[in-house]
Amino acid sequence: MSDLYPIKRALISVSDKTEISKLGKVLSTCGVEIISTGGSAEVLRAYDIPVKDVSDLTGFPEMMNGRLKTLHPRVHGGLLALRNEKDHISAMKQHEIIEIDLLVVNLYPFQNTVARGADYETCIENIDIGGPAMIRAAAKNHQFVTVITDCSDYDVFLDEFKRNKGCTGANFRKKMAYKAYTHTASYDASISAWMGKQEKDDYPKQMIEFGSLVQSLRYGENPHQEAAFYKDNSGRPGVASATQHQGKELSYNNINDTDAAFELVCEFDPSLKSACAIIKHANPCGVAIGANLKEAYTSAFNCDQTSAFGGVVALNQTLDKSVAEEICNIFTEVVIAPDATPEALEIFAKKKNLRLLTTDGLKNFTDREKTIRHVSGGFLVQDRDTERVLEANLDFVTKRKPTDAELEDMLFAWKVVKHVKSNAIIYAKNNATVGIGAGQMSRVDSCRIAAQKSVDMAKNLSLEFPLIQGSAVASDAFFPFSDGLMVAAEAGATAVIQPGGSMRDDEVIKAADDANLAMAFTGIRHFRH
Repeated sequence: MSDLYPIKRALISVSDKTEISKLGKVLSTCGVEIISTGGSAEVLRAYDIPVKDVSDLTGFPEMMNGRLKTLHPRVHGGLLALRNEKDHISAMKQHEIIEIDLLVVNLYPFQNTVARGADYETCIENIDIGGPAMIRAAAKNHQFVTVITDCSDYDVFLDEFKRNKGCTGANFRKKMAYKAYTHTASYDASISAWMGKQEKDDYPKQMIEFGSLVQSLRYGENPHQEAAFYKDNSGRPGVASATQHQGKELSYNNINDTDAAFELVCEFDPSLKSACAIIKHANPCGVAIGANLKEAYTSAFNCDQTSAFGGVVALNQTLDKSVAEEICNIFTEVVIAPDATPEALEIFAKKKNLRLLTTDGLKNFTDREKTIRHVSGGFLVQDRDTERVLEANLDFVTKRKPTDAELEDMLFAWKVVKHVKSNAIIYAKNNATVGIGAGQMSRVDSCRIAAQKSVDMAKNLSLEFPLIQGSAVASDAFFPFSDGLMVAAEAGATAVIQPGGSMRDDEVIKAADDANLAMAFTGIRHFRH
């Protein structure tokens, strides 16, 4: 028995009218009867395509401002009836229900309505009811009914339809049914997420996450792992919504590193200072702010030139010619910025493998946002760490208070340290990182590694003294003992910013006083695991 099933009658009711005239013309030419609603029917008739109104099918007019038009047994019976069940066939004859073999539906643009900032009532009116009900009915009965919910599938459908002489095959119908259920699931999830925000229910009993495929990736973190890239519906600027101007396809690791770089650079207000972050393996290897992007990039690069090779560069202002020329002096995987000048684009065009992304804006850190991490059998959800510290929040706990320059470097280092894997140590001087220690099991080791990197860079730059001399040091969590603090002091740090809260805070404060350090407690921890 053939798995092909003929299409004799179609119902078309779409919010997105893209190419329905093309679809309608082919169906009509092949003798398929078309039933339609409202605006869809108007578009089809404008192209001289014969259309039967759904109200003629149901015997009821569209009413309640369009809320009620397809919720009727003659619609759902035509979609749900099993063509090989005698009872179903008998019921259809008794109640004058005709078969509907093809359903073409896409839904009211709820997500777009929310994204443009519409009021509550308007968003509610853009929740589709009849559409999802028809889609689910047709998809359930995919043994006989073809359902299309995506405009990009029209050509695929028409190829199937023509190749099979007016029929569709079982595998095709099954695939379209799967896509249909995915469509309604993501639609309902977006409504649930929006209503959850209205109710301020940040951690609901059932959490639903969904995304749209951006690209299938060549592989994941390693070549033996399959991977894909999805974007959510938040509309926030970032790597998922960025425009790629040139370069090879982004890899899994490129995307991860670029996101880390962009998150970090968004800490710095572009109206105040230019900022640059250079990332390698999701950790910063150099961060700086300056009077312009070139200055910020140069200072960030001079923190760790070796690690910057093959890294990701993020900028908080429009990429210009001057900084583009500097970046092109070494191999760089990705550059991400809010925008780029034509001159900068021209310079980068000579570096064919360099990927350039523009985001058309920076992330707003006042937005509530969640992070998700999967564990075996579940996942962890938390607020993204957007906490910021100002001078007024600091508790100066040592006898010596920081100078203005030290305080500025302390606050700069504190912005950076929360973007470094724990245990994290940042040495900063003149609004630039001069030593970074990341991801060590011991905080003392992070202090030593960061100090040693500064010593190594001093040799590379032919400096008489390492830049760490006179620096401020930031620790993402408290110093449990004074040993890490002493490593920093011996390396040349003169000011310290840390959360405080250790059982041995008094011991650590005394050690800082003995070393003539200025130290401030933030009362906030920035673990990043």
